[in-house]
Amino acid sequence: MHLVIDDYVAGFSRIFAAQKDTLPWLVPQILPDILDEMITELEKSYTVTDGIAIHHSATVEKGVVLKAPVIVSENCFIGAHAYLRGGVFLGKGTTVGTGCEVKTSIIMQNSAVAHFNFVGDSIIGSNVNFEAGAVVANHFNERNDKQIRVVLNGDITDTNVIKFGALVGDNCKIGANAVLSPGTILAKDTIVKRLELVEQL
Repeated sequence: MHLVIDDYVAGFSRIFAAQKDTLPWLVPQILPDILDEMITELEKSYTVTDGIAIHHSATVEKGVVLKAPVIVSENCFIGAHAYLRGGVFLGKGTTVGTGCEVKTSIIMQNSAVAHFNFVGDSIIGSNVNFEAGAVVANHFNERNDKQIRVVLNGDITDTNVIKFGALVGDNCKIGANAVLSPGTILAKDTIVKRLELVEQL
């Protein structure tokens, strides 16, 4: 399968140069190691403590739980009681709101996961908005066969992983209480309606 992350998320390879040709479902598998390396190269505008890097201009409210490695870029906002774990990168100006959980994911700049959302093992583009309660599922709990497959241009590809959420292109809008099933690939500017279930298989 020929799938280039930059075709969905502009500027991905500018930040993650070594992963520019990596398939999106493989990036979460190595994301903690990627972030560990990136943290060692950050500017002095970040405060780094035990594998957690927070830009001086970012706001992190009380009750937030950050489990290393985490990079919180400039002008980010993380609301009270959010939970970031397993390797998380937040691009410039990104919002993770109250009570949200983000696990082993990249969220690029000016995106918002703002109201009681879950995003797991995913790559989220820039200027993406998740309305309240929308979820990116990363595992087929209900299936005996846990392998995740993706559909691109009508072709089905086995990822050979059992944990992968979605590749969400730039400028997508995800409606309230929508669910992106494991293996979802969304082109740029896609709109997912409120309460919609996205299943590509």
